[in-house]
Formats: sequence, structure tokens, C-alpha cells
Amino acid sequence: MFTIDETAPVVVRLSTTIVAPLERVWALHTDIDAWPSWNADVDQATLNGPLLPGTSFTWKTHGLDITSTVRELIPGERIVWGGPANGIDGIHVWTFEQSDGQVTVHTEESWSGAPVDAAVTELGQALHQSLTAWLAALKARAERTG
Repeated sequence: MFTIDETAPVVVRLSTTIVAPLERVWALHTDIDAWPSWNADVDQATLNGPLLPGTSFTWKTHGLDITSTVRELIPGERIVWGGPANGIDGIHVWTFEQSDGQVTVHTEESWSGAPVDAAVTELGQALHQSLTAWLAALKARAERTG
């Protein structure tokens, strides 16, 4: 099982509860090509093959062109991706837990590399804001009916 880098200078952990079926939340989150339709921070996203471990996807967010590789996939429960972007090595773990008609989405991400070492506080705040916005967008889209 893949985990974030607990020794990285930047580690952010957040969660939210979404009142929607797990199938809807999971489908939104894992339809990578559709991210820009509900996540304003993602300008472009393209999955380069089937959603399976080892498959990469390219995406653009906050002016960065990123190539991430799926490292682990447990449908409906967990997805892990990561990769380098502009000297930052990121590892991102998402887990989904369903109970009583709602889903708790946990996200944790680590960033390491020279750019992070040079600006730990600023990049930590940027990642926190980015993940907060991502969770809010996922929640808003998943809870919208029809």
C-alpha cells in the first residue's frame, strides 16, 4: 500500500463529508478528463489510457503542467497518484468511506524537493488552499442533484 512521504517538508491532510452516494463521488473524482468541468483550479486533464496502476495522466493547475502516475487503485475506496512537477515530488492519497448515505473523503499529500525546501511555509499554505478548494468543489458537484 502506497503512502505519502511522512518525512517531506510539506504534508497536508484534510477531509470532508459529502451527502451523496459513494458511486457518484467516486465517479466524479476518478473521471480525470472531466475534472475541469467541476474543479475551477484544473484547467486541463487527460488520462493517458485506462485508469489502472501505472497509467499516467497530464493536467494543468495553477499554471503548472503536471504528469502524475496512478500508483494504487482500489475501486470505490482508494486512489494514489504522484510524480514530479517543476522539481516538486508529490504523492497524493485519496480514500473514500461510505456510511449512512454519506461519504467521507480523506486526502493527504506530501511535497518534497528543492523548491519545497526553499519555501516550505508558502508552498504548504498553497497546497492546503488547493486541497481545501478541491474538496469543496467535489462536495458541491456531488451534492448537486439532477
